[in-house]
Amino acid sequence: MPWWIWLILALFMVAMIVIGCVYAFRHGVAAAKEVGATVGQAGERISRMGEPVESTEPQAPFFTQPLKVSLDRYEAAQVDVAKRAGAKRERHGKVWEHWDRDPIKAPDFINETDK
Repeated sequence: MPWWIWLILALFMVAMIVIGCVYAFRHGVAAAKEVGATVGQAGERISRMGEPVESTEPQAPFFTQPLKVSLDRYEAAQVDVAKRAGAKRERHGKVWEHWDRDPIKAPDFINETDK
């Protein structure tokens, strides 16, 4: 092989090494910024864990409270469940009404004979 081909190959190799180093450096700096932000968030949350919490009066366990208390809480939870189910049914009804008013059109690539 002539000397100038070796020169081109050597220059190409050096260029690829330099480009690879630049690529690695840029991605390393970006990763360091992300790690720094994550460490900052974790440190903030950990420092909040050390702060005193407003003390609330502790409640007795459910099994030691009167049955009426548990029944009232259960009833309130079931009312919330029924409200969410009703809201979901309402949303689905609106979607179906919309689909009934504006039916989905068949794509252009489907011919009448394909149906």
